[in-house]
Amino acid sequence: MATAWAQEDLGSLVSRGLKRFLEPLDSPQGPLVRIAGETLVNFASNDYLGLAASPSVRAAAVAALELHGVGSGASRLVVGDTSAHQRLEARLAAFERSEAALLFNSGYAANVGTLQALVGPEDVVFSDALNHASLIDGCRLSRARVVVYPHADVEALERALASTPARRRLVVTDSVFSMDGDSAPLREIVAVCRAQGAALLVDEAHGTGVLGSRGAGLCEELGLEGAVDVRMGTLSKALGGMGAYICASRPVVELVLNRARPLVFSTALPAALCAAAEAAVDIVEHDEALRARLWRNIRRFADGLRSLGFAAEARSAIFPVILGEPEEAIAASRALRSRGLLVKAIRPPTVPEGTSRLRFCLSAAHTEGHIDLALESLRRLNIGR
Repeated sequence: MATAWAQEDLGSLVSRGLKRFLEPLDSPQGPLVRIAGETLVNFASNDYLGLAASPSVRAAAVAALELHGVGSGASRLVVGDTSAHQRLEARLAAFERSEAALLFNSGYAANVGTLQALVGPEDVVFSDALNHASLIDGCRLSRARVVVYPHADVEALERALASTPARRRLVVTDSVFSMDGDSAPLREIVAVCRAQGAALLVDEAHGTGVLGSRGAGLCEELGLEGAVDVRMGTLSKALGGMGAYICASRPVVELVLNRARPLVFSTALPAALCAAAEAAVDIVEHDEALRARLWRNIRRFADGLRSLGFAAEARSAIFPVILGEPEEAIAASRALRSRGLLVKAIRPPTVPEGTSRLRFCLSAAHTEGHIDLALESLRRLNIGR
């Protein structure tokens, strides 16, 4: 019976141009990757600083692997905790200038678990309309009432807060929105939360390592670290590894440790991944040249897109080229691949209907030649115009 259900639903996905498939890499992550024997310039990865294959990050993982072995064996609250987990949390708290930090196995788990731990049926969560799916699902699973406000609309958020009393009120937003690359108006959101007596959770998944003088994200760049109740960052994007963390006051971290089901009931991250992340944090905080290379690439690509007639701003490492329907995005992705470029087609439900797109992600590891090839390919193929 389940097979018949699956065939029916898969047929619907195919007819609407929404069926996905896997493409295994035959190489490490990097500016060049190999897929099915092809070498492609990789504009699809969130490896913003090129650390996923960094020799020093890999060496830290290997050393921890020799000491701790492969698996963690249990959740951290049972017997899966190690000195590597403890060191990484202390390092992340210092990096984020926060009282405490807490590790999760993924950004999805961090958002779902933290929301479920902080609010419940008597409470209200106010969520930006374009928040990541992990925040959306965390809101739903918390069983709190959810009020969705229009994207980045601070006035609408303020009206919603003023007219919605509850035991606890929590505002949640991405700092950098993963499909559009724009940033939340965090200064204004912080001011509204203070005036209305609401707490604030900010997802820095695409800001960590990219924004801020130390690479700690948009909150750091704007000087708001102490004004945000909970910040979530990932280890899997600019830090090149796997996992995620929240940083907050010690009481908040202790409460989440006790209540977050994705943490309590999941086997802990392997110690080798913790050691790799610690090495990556050291690089991010101290190697300013690496982030400078990323931002040179971001500005070069933004300038090139504008010269082609696209609306583009150098505000993050993410650049959408919106084409409309799924079939258009798929065709454009295939055309770019024929020129040696890996740029994925992003379609509903990841983005709203009618906004299927190409999503270019820039990395410090890209060369000027890689960027110019992408721009020249967009021009020659007449994509998006």
